[in-house]
Amino acid sequence: MRIGILGGTFNPIHLGHLVLAEEAKEKLNLDKVIFVPAHIPPHKKDEEIAEANDRLRMAELAVKGNPSFEVSTFEIDAKTTSYSVKTLREFKKRYGEDTKLFFITGADSLGELFSWKELDEIFKLSQFIVANRPGYDIANVPKGIEVVTITSLEISSSQIRRKIKERKSIRYLVPDAVKEYIIAKGLYK
Repeated sequence: MRIGILGGTFNPIHLGHLVLAEEAKEKLNLDKVIFVPAHIPPHKKDEEIAEANDRLRMAELAVKGNPSFEVSTFEIDAKTTSYSVKTLREFKKRYGEDTKLFFITGADSLGELFSWKELDEIFKLSQFIVANRPGYDIANVPKGIEVVTITSLEISSSQIRRKIKERKSIRYLVPDAVKEYIIAKGLYK
């Protein structure tokens, strides 16, 4: 089995995340992609982050109806700082040594990569995939990282949060079910 792992804060999850997962699934011939919302992301301590259960629910709403996508509660259930290496160890145990894991991240994460906990172990447990946008040149990609070019959607979670604060539309940036959840819960105001 070939499984993509897409971890993140998903604060909130948006169409860019979904397009990234779908294109990675196709280009890497993955059986499925598992979205893993972080409980406490180690690299985002200064950000205003919605409650873990709200971010989990938005991820579930976003992937509903796609049989190739699922959402894991592993990091949220741990109720501690989320480290990718712990998640990969768990998924290796859960799915077996014969399963090939593909850890998917955006090119924007490359800058902080060397501060990640047990990076060498992450490389042993998974094929590390960096999603890059067309026309962007990633210089000095470390050995062991595969770069996959994906469709560029200029969407970010911080942009969505800013639009909500400014009372602007987020239609076509997030799935409709996520938009409705944000409105119903009064998130990011």
